[in-house]
Amino acid sequence: MPIDTLLSLAFYAFVTSVTPGPNNLMLLASGVNFGLKRTLPHIAGISVGFFVLVFAVGFGFAELFRAFPPLYTVVRIVGALYLIWLAWRIATAPAPSAGESRGKPLGFLGAALFQWVNPKGWVMAVGASANYLPAQADITLLLIVALTYTVVNAPSVGVWAGFGAAVQGWLRNPRNLRIFNITMAILLLVSLYPMLTAELK
Repeated sequence: MPIDTLLSLAFYAFVTSVTPGPNNLMLLASGVNFGLKRTLPHIAGISVGFFVLVFAVGFGFAELFRAFPPLYTVVRIVGALYLIWLAWRIATAPAPSAGESRGKPLGFLGAALFQWVNPKGWVMAVGASANYLPAQADITLLLIVALTYTVVNAPSVGVWAGFGAAVQGWLRNPRNLRIFNITMAILLLVSLYPMLTAELK
């Protein structure tokens, strides 16, 4: 892959990864509630899950959705229901007292699997495949595109968790934390609209 194309792909990966979306909102909330260290498996799960998704789309998996549009509808519905459940968990999370556990953050496997029911993730993966892979791409080129996305994605989404962890001190007040969690839950629900209206190209 020419260096200018690789740089263009890296920029595309950065912009699509760092901009607000369900993954980043969940990481922000996780950083606030659990800290950066406990959120690292969540970050790793997103990046590895997205690596597999990009590779699968480049390999032709997206053609299933084009051939069977109802399958994409199912993915949207499952993703929406999962996000609604996560929003409810975030909104109703109790503010812990001193010495109490804050519960468990989303783990590696859950974060990785979420990429497969995240319509925004599918649109991002299809965009990468359509713009940076030829019609008959070999395995090496597929790996280059998927790995580039993974290398750029991890620190891009990690910024959100890091910011959340950085403002933990401001949110030690249970009332402020409660307001923050409810706000994050509402934003997650708002993020459903573009997810549910996005189309595969």
